[in-house]
Amino acid sequence: MAAAVTITPYLSSHCKLPNPLLISKLHRLLSPNFAFHKSVRRNPNLKISAVTMMPRKEIETPSFLERKERGSLRFVKYHGLGNDFILVDNRDSTEPKITPGQAVQLCDRNFGVGADGVIFVMPGTNGTDYTMRIFNSDGSEPEMCGNGVRCFARFVAELENLHGIQRFTVHTGAGLIVPEIQEDGKVKVDMGKPILAASDVPTKLPPSHGSSVVKADIDVDGVTWTATCVSMGNPHCVTFGQRGEENLQVDELNLAVIGPKFEKHNVFPARTNTEFVEVFSRTHLKMRVWERGAGATLACGTGACAVVVAAVLEGRADRNCTVELPGGPLEIEWREDNDHVYMTGPAEVVFHGMMPLPL
Repeated sequence: MAAAVTITPYLSSHCKLPNPLLISKLHRLLSPNFAFHKSVRRNPNLKISAVTMMPRKEIETPSFLERKERGSLRFVKYHGLGNDFILVDNRDSTEPKITPGQAVQLCDRNFGVGADGVIFVMPGTNGTDYTMRIFNSDGSEPEMCGNGVRCFARFVAELENLHGIQRFTVHTGAGLIVPEIQEDGKVKVDMGKPILAASDVPTKLPPSHGSSVVKADIDVDGVTWTATCVSMGNPHCVTFGQRGEENLQVDELNLAVIGPKFEKHNVFPARTNTEFVEVFSRTHLKMRVWERGAGATLACGTGACAVVVAAVLEGRADRNCTVELPGGPLEIEWREDNDHVYMTGPAEVVFHGMMPLPL
């Protein structure tokens, strides 16, 4: 604040001069917090008749938070059944705002924000509304992510201030994906057709059902497991247990030990996501997942889709199932009329944040 000082000539009949000591004290009172014209001190024939307070017109120093914000990355953290992601508004550029190495640091759960991946909302490609890219927590870039695309849809709705039922087209590394936000806030996603040809999954396991790998044997550390291979735009190896095993108990698995051995097995040239499945009924399945590039996660949308496709192909389940994951259930339908797989599940905001760059 600044002081506006009104000064008038002292015209008393006795021509008394104002007390210089009083003026000096007033000057010290007003300075340095208030501006005071030095001419008052120099000219004792002037009288101070009024003092008013006015805002100081000088440039304020930016606060600590304002200075930090200028070189920071804004983001929103979401999760889909515990599969968590850092969502970044990248609509102004076709290049991600951070590098894969920076994504690794952001995803670190001890020294960063903590997440299974970083997802970028980018301008549409080939006529789509948006493009989705994702960096895994290890810096690799997958083709697509089912839980991630639900979070993507909710983030777009927040960015665009959209409400109610919303549907848009998204270009991904796995092709066109169409999420639709429902009235209850859940997101239903048309995941497209499953890819079953062994060479396209890809896997080097020999086809056992036409061009597909269904209930084939795979040797992992001297133990024979059965596997059905499915791609939902990204590769999946689905197993219901070891050869001769009636029903796998997924909670008894040491996923951290067995998961990487499937992921990096030499029959999967692009590595693979692996789903271990327990069958409760023809409409109720339970799975645990080891994700390529992310490890054990609480949920995997494309994995749940692959599980239902594999269960149908092996004759274990119907085309409409509830798939139970550690983070909660997903509803999966593999339609016979158009061969498309549909996934329905939640996506929730965790928090809004900001991280300084470079990391």
